Amino acid sequence: MFPYKTSFQLNRKSKQALYLQLSNQFIALIKERKLIPETKLPGSRTLSEMLQVHRKTVVACYEELLLQGWVESISKKGTFINAKLPELHQQEFISKKEILPISNIGFQFYKDKSLERISPEIKEGFMYLNDGVSDARLTPTEDLARTYRRICSRKDIYKEMSYGSLFGNEKLRITLADYLNKTRGLNIHKDNVLITRGSQMGIFLSAKLLLQENDNIIVGQTNYTSADTNFLQRKTNLVRVSVDENGLVTDEIEQICKQKSINAVYVTSHHHHPTTVTLSAERRIHLLNLAKKFNFAIIEDDYDYDFNYNHSPILPLASHDINGNVIYIGSVCKTVAPVFRVGYVIAPKEFVNEAANQRRFIDRQGDALLELTFEDFIKSGDLDRHIKKVMKVYKTRRDLFCKLLKEEFSTIFNFEKPKGGMAVWITLDKKYSWKTISEIAKKHKLEIGEWQRYDNANSGHNSIRMGFAAYNEQEMIELINRLSKTMKEVIQI
Repeated sequence: MFPYKTSFQLNRKSKQALYLQLSNQFIALIKERKLIPETKLPGSRTLSEMLQVHRKTVVACYEELLLQGWVESISKKGTFINAKLPELHQQEFISKKEILPISNIGFQFYKDKSLERISPEIKEGFMYLNDGVSDARLTPTEDLARTYRRICSRKDIYKEMSYGSLFGNEKLRITLADYLNKTRGLNIHKDNVLITRGSQMGIFLSAKLLLQENDNIIVGQTNYTSADTNFLQRKTNLVRVSVDENGLVTDEIEQICKQKSINAVYVTSHHHHPTTVTLSAERRIHLLNLAKKFNFAIIEDDYDYDFNYNHSPILPLASHDINGNVIYIGSVCKTVAPVFRVGYVIAPKEFVNEAANQRRFIDRQGDALLELTFEDFIKSGDLDRHIKKVMKVYKTRRDLFCKLLKEEFSTIFNFEKPKGGMAVWITLDKKYSWKTISEIAKKHKLEIGEWQRYDNANSGHNSIRMGFAAYNEQEMIELINRLSKTMKEVIQI
């Protein structure tokens, strides 16, 4: 029998809940194959007695493992390790280099129509549907300003006001590495961290280093438009695979890899953009194994890790990566406010070094004073406190938004309440079109936005994202009211 009593070390003084400590240690044992698929786990009462913890702690742990897909519950039989989990293997990371030309205005220059985007003119009295952004009114501006002033008043602050490291402020890199190790299960050092001006810069640098003309990168049938644009700028081939309720279909990825050389796979594993679904545990390990077998990089864009409402955030692919295949990209822009351009790229040291060399020519360095402010903001625990505060607000807004949508548009819109993130993926009855809705909505002072960008593959899914986090209750009711008036006109056409 497996030695459960001696295999778990629980720290009651830790800020992390006991059930999460227990579930994370279970995951580690499963990954290490010490607990193999189909293994039956002890009953909650038995394990609680072994570990001297409350039974509710074990029940919560099992529920967390079930939600993340590591175990399965079989009626009248018990809880078992998921039988479909493949074994995780090892291999070294491989990277490539390339340079992107730059053009300028004032004379004859190169113009790329693929970059053209029509931004709606901001008009008085209009409401604007968004893609899923945070509410800037909840930003802890006073706390950040106080910290910024304190940092600027240091006698030795002049040392931070000249040219600094291409990698970003060293204190922030150290603090961020420690924070990500604790909160996302990574195992990194500051040398694995490059501070960027948000996740978009991370995607850009990754594409620049990984992709050359005619290379192949796998993306979802539905995918983040800006990422697609970045990859197309490299003159690469976007190879699209299906996305279902469990995320990217990795079986399709495997078949493609057997037929052609793949340089990278781009994935938003936590909440797929735009559909909001989560990549299952089975597919996460399958994808890591494919990366090892076929020598491709995984660009993991974890754009809204912190926003999860039904259970604790699922650990990123990078936390399970023992081969150096994953390039992990994130930022604090979504969490705090988009104006604070502080993001990061986490990757093997050699890749980070080259990314820093490339970054030199587009943005010599970041804002050292802002980076020091966020170093303090993270280290003091202010970031975690902010996340807990806004999580409650956004969960309430999600519930209200979905309730209003269901009450008003149940026969027109089809959607699932998202488990996390800041937007709902809404499919419109194919009798109607977003083009018509967008045109009529303007009469009611409502801008739908760039509905076309959600279907770059021209699959005709007739779906868009609707953000909810940026609206308070009164604003949300008014937005739904304007949308309702719009839809009544559309139906009558």
